Amino acid sequence: MIELDLSAQIAEVRSTFSDIRAVVDVDKLKATIAELSEKAGAPDLWDDPEKAQKVTSALSRAQAELNKVTAVEQRLDDLEVLVELANDEGDDESAEEARNELEELQKTVADLEVQTLLDGEYDALPAVVTIRSGAGGVDAADFAEMLLRMYLRYCERQGWPTKVLDTSYAEEAGIKSVTFQVDAPYAFGILSVEAGTHRLARISPFGGADKRQTSFAAVEVIPLLEETGEIEIPETDIRVDVFRSSGPGGQSVNTTDSAVRITHFPTGIVISMQDEKSQIQNRAAAMALLKNRLLLLKREEEAAKKKELAGNITASWGDQIRSYFLYGQQLVKDLRTGYEVGNPQTVFDGNLDGLIAAGIRWRKQRSED
Repeated sequence: MIELDLSAQIAEVRSTFSDIRAVVDVDKLKATIAELSEKAGAPDLWDDPEKAQKVTSALSRAQAELNKVTAVEQRLDDLEVLVELANDEGDDESAEEARNELEELQKTVADLEVQTLLDGEYDALPAVVTIRSGAGGVDAADFAEMLLRMYLRYCERQGWPTKVLDTSYAEEAGIKSVTFQVDAPYAFGILSVEAGTHRLARISPFGGADKRQTSFAAVEVIPLLEETGEIEIPETDIRVDVFRSSGPGGQSVNTTDSAVRITHFPTGIVISMQDEKSQIQNRAAAMALLKNRLLLLKREEEAAKKKELAGNITASWGDQIRSYFLYGQQLVKDLRTGYEVGNPQTVFDGNLDGLIAAGIRWRKQRSED
């Protein structure tokens, strides 16, 4: 039997992991966990449920991050023992197990490495995602619904809770727009690389001409900011409309006019909310989301002004970022990174890991140039 030698590959994984461990700062993370654990154990913690929720959520996130790091350390140690065992006993089964474990570890460490690149101001926050159908008629509306399913499946694969906040259905098929919330740490940093214009090219299932149809959908991703108190919205700046929640085909979901639409006159921003049971709840949720958008807009304008004064400003919002080809070559290609997937169905089933990782690395490199 040929001796199994994975020392070079294991050393490479250890080197990358060592860099990750330094960025994560395990000692600081342990200190944070100790501090949060003390707060979580306070007898009066739940006297303020909102504060208690923040403490317990932060503790859970910190413990999960530490567990990821310690688990990789243990798996690397176990892998070296497994390789030694395979060589000592000439065990083909152990050798195959070691190769598979190395492959899994390489993927796990690569995923952790991507997370260390998420160091933007809002990257650690949850996200609110909006998808809007663009040019292409009913095909575009159908494409928007395909993207919604794609992102919800991706979030499900990650174990991220999602909540659809508002949906505007198209008349024939698909959706005009949809907004959903992703309640997970780093959801914004990860999903924000998906923001932009997506293009679908396929033989339309809605026409009999058997011709290629190109359609577009826009994806917007904003961080879910916890504190929006610094934004004041005068009542004269908004119009609040109430209406009955509806689903596909206009079928009534409930019997009261509980859905709320808020129009902000100065910016033209429109927020709709119909997920909650009462009009009061929907209005509160819509106002919170409007404050999020206005605060983000304010900070983006300030950042853009600084870039303009420095003589270096680029406009990238709304640019086409990815093409999906469902005819002929069957391909998904990211136009920024050049990353390609030869099986579009896996992408629409939520397998976005490679595309997103490539996008995060591209964004980081671009910011350093």
